[in-house]
Formats: sequence, structure tokens, C-alpha cells
Amino acid sequence: MKIEEQKLISEEFKDISITDMHIIEAIGHEGSRNMSSVAKDLRITIGTLTIAINNLVKKDYVKRARSQKDKRVVLICLTQKGQNAYKHHQKFHTEMIERIKSQINDEEEKVLVKMLKSVTEYFGNI
Repeated sequence: MKIEEQKLISEEFKDISITDMHIIEAIGHEGSRNMSSVAKDLRITIGTLTIAINNLVKKDYVKRARSQKDKRVVLICLTQKGQNAYKHHQKFHTEMIERIKSQINDEEEKVLVKMLKSVTEYFGNI
């Protein structure tokens, strides 16, 4: 996480943390999501997410609005600045994967994928 933060938090995005970047990623770039679904995806409470979203709204990465269908539901989406951060994060991960793939052969890639699936499964069962 520390290495990822050092690589991701560039001059353009120095006002947010790696945690903020992961919240931006969870919101996604395809429209609005409700707060509870984002909190569930991140495995955090709505209260914890609310604090983070408040900061991201102040920094103009996220917009918040009430649902037109149900005023109790709070929807969040990325601003243009948030979209830029999302794309920056995606680019980092894509480049990381491509670099790793360029340095290993097909057999090593199969082993790596199997190991990563095992790690993912392990953390999914905690």
C-alpha cells in the first residue's frame, strides 16, 4: 500500500490519500452509486464512508445528491477531477500488470494467476 501510494499520489493528486483513491475507485466512473453499496464494497461503515466523502466533496472529487425516487437515498458520483483520479489509478494498475507480464513467461504467468486467486480466496474467507 505504501509503494502504491508513493506511485499514485502525484503532484496533481497530492491532496488525497491512497484510501481516498480506493474510495474513488469503488464509486467508479459510470454514473451514481448509493452510499450503502459503496460502503459494502469497501467493507466499511456508512459513517466511515460519510467522513471520507465529506472530504472528497470539499476537494471537488465527488458530488453528492439525493435520489429523485427516494429522498432518503444519498447518491454519489465523481466530478471531472474525480474522473481524472480514477483514470490515473486505473492506468497505474494496468501499467503494473503489463510490466509484470512482460517479465515472465506463460508458465510463470499461470502460476502467478493461481497464487493470486488463492490469496484472493483466502482474504474473501476472513
